[in-house]
Amino acid sequence: MDYKDILSYVKEEKILFIRLQFSDINGNLKNVEIPSQELERAFERGIMFDGSSIEGFARIEESDMYLRPDPNTFAVLPWSTDGMKSARLICDVYTPADEPFEGDPRYRLKLIVEKARKMGFEPYAGPELEFFILPRDEKGYPKAEFLDKGSYFDLLPLNEVESLRSEAAVALRTMGINVEATHHEVSPSQHELDFRYGPVLVTADNVQTVKLVLKTIAVKHNLRVTFMPKPFFGINGSGMHTHMSLFKGDENVFYDPNSSDGLSQTMKYFIGGLLKYARQITLVTNPTVNSYKRLVPGYEAPVNIAWSKANRTALIRIPAARGKSTRLEYRAPDPTCNAYLAFAVLFAAGLKGIEEKIEPPAPIEENIYHMSEERKSLFKIDSLPGSLREAIEEARNSELVKEVLGDHIFKKLIDLKRREWRDFSIAVTDWEREKYLNC
Repeated sequence: MDYKDILSYVKEEKILFIRLQFSDINGNLKNVEIPSQELERAFERGIMFDGSSIEGFARIEESDMYLRPDPNTFAVLPWSTDGMKSARLICDVYTPADEPFEGDPRYRLKLIVEKARKMGFEPYAGPELEFFILPRDEKGYPKAEFLDKGSYFDLLPLNEVESLRSEAAVALRTMGINVEATHHEVSPSQHELDFRYGPVLVTADNVQTVKLVLKTIAVKHNLRVTFMPKPFFGINGSGMHTHMSLFKGDENVFYDPNSSDGLSQTMKYFIGGLLKYARQITLVTNPTVNSYKRLVPGYEAPVNIAWSKANRTALIRIPAARGKSTRLEYRAPDPTCNAYLAFAVLFAAGLKGIEEKIEPPAPIEENIYHMSEERKSLFKIDSLPGSLREAIEEARNSELVKEVLGDHIFKKLIDLKRREWRDFSIAVTDWEREKYLNC
């Protein structure tokens, strides 16, 4: 629908409120709610808001910004307040000079999409979103307790959790998101929701919508959803494995029917770029202190910078499907990342590989987790950063990351993450009290 169709639909369906949504640097979803009577003005002139109040956006002396709704993102919210229907539109952020705001994460991804198109490609992505469903305490906060003892693909007795997943899938479908599967994951109380892959900007928008719907419906069931990568010691954490491909029209350029493995040279260059820049982009794909509690050996975590056509112990895996379904799976990201920025750096790294014709090393088909350090060294298998501090230093010295994020987000992100690391470094944890209190 174009915006005039939307205006007619809103009037016919008696939708009273419109939520104008956008994301901050950390990937937190923000929104301004307007009466539906103001929607035409929003489309034509934008809605002004105070950018200085949003983490990482603007200083107080340059705070005026405008939200411009993207008509392609219109969806009726699958819940109502006192019977009053609302809809949402995802927005781009503009300056008073009517220019895209350099610090808008959605805009940074749009620039990478433009670059891909100039190279003749349309980037597609499909993430696997993992999360834990936990009980709530009396204040509504999540409690660090398991709701079940299930494992991968377990069929649990029908309960609130099963209802939550099913209800979320139905709600997302009404919003135009095709949920392909929901299931229990490896760890107790851990779940996964997969939706159909699509153009990368649409996919990033959908990630934000899926998170909102899951969290909202969980509260309805007196539960909480957390996307924290590693909420519990000793079990697998939550990732956001991301499937990536490039198309030219209906043709998947990662597929080559004439090659022995079905993989094109373009795809191999793309893999080469991802492997070359993997350490540099990890701050964006894994942006929290807790992210690096997941990225440790032994819990199916992709710490080894290598690629494989089969096993899941490498950072990049090539699923068996070929033809239009040929793709790679980049296994490092976790669901605390800002999807717009994470997809931007991932595709930027891959496109660099194509531009620079970066040949990847030979794929590793043996279990890397069981390799000795000497054998890893023989195959030149490096590791992802082992802490937020290490990831900050890698990103800080990366021309690629600076170029993709732009000066505004780059400086803000480095500053935010340095503060987060300092706060973590001086915090006293339960582990330290148990270890040292009796000294």
